[in-house]
Amino acid sequence: MRILIANDDGYLAPGIAALVRACQGLGEITVFAPEQNASGTSNALTLGRPLNIFQARGEGVQGFNVVNGTPSDCVHVALTGVLGHRPDLVLSGINNGANMGDDTLYSGTVAAAMEGYLFGVPAIAFSQAVKGWGEIEAAAATARSIVEQVLAAHPLDGTPFLLNVNIPNRADAATLPRRVTRLGRRHASEPVIQQTNPRGETIYWIGPAGDAREAGEGTDFHAVASGCVSITPLQVDLTDHAGRPGWAERLAR
Repeated sequence: MRILIANDDGYLAPGIAALVRACQGLGEITVFAPEQNASGTSNALTLGRPLNIFQARGEGVQGFNVVNGTPSDCVHVALTGVLGHRPDLVLSGINNGANMGDDTLYSGTVAAAMEGYLFGVPAIAFSQAVKGWGEIEAAAATARSIVEQVLAAHPLDGTPFLLNVNIPNRADAATLPRRVTRLGRRHASEPVIQQTNPRGETIYWIGPAGDAREAGEGTDFHAVASGCVSITPLQVDLTDHAGRPGWAERLAR
């Protein structure tokens, strides 16, 4: 089996190193990761300038392919010519912090996995529920266990899938219950933070994410808060299928 691993926290992040170590023995591993932290870049592709790729030493593999672009860039260039073969599985992460609810729309971690899925390759995105890399090795062991469980239940030559996994920061993460969930919802983001830089210019920081608004049973928020690993199957279709007939009727007038 050939596995492509990417992330959005950058090639030096502890999460991707732990994921690579944990996946040793599952197959041939290749890493394409951003040169810098690219959190929050969603599915962005770099179209206004060329991309560079250089090699960096990586634990457990011959080397990390480091791309001066986004997480989606990393997987895209790998799959469209640089890698030289089609991987059987794309893994992304382990992210420094949760990717639940509305976060998935902004997440570079999810976007890297989604890029593989868009090319027809099964993909899984992994995140820790709390930032700080606490119990990262336990999260990595959990990720490997989930990969093994998924492969046993869904052969890679079947229909491609896209899974979003959020793991509590706990030493016993690998033994926690696993729940198949749906995305919850957050309240709107907190207000923008205004500051003045040393030159006297006004600068702005995007405010913190809002609290969970829809976090009832069955959601990813509820599962993680209950001490479970959340596994959410995702799709790319954003069409409002229920609303289509109504819009067709209104616009036909």
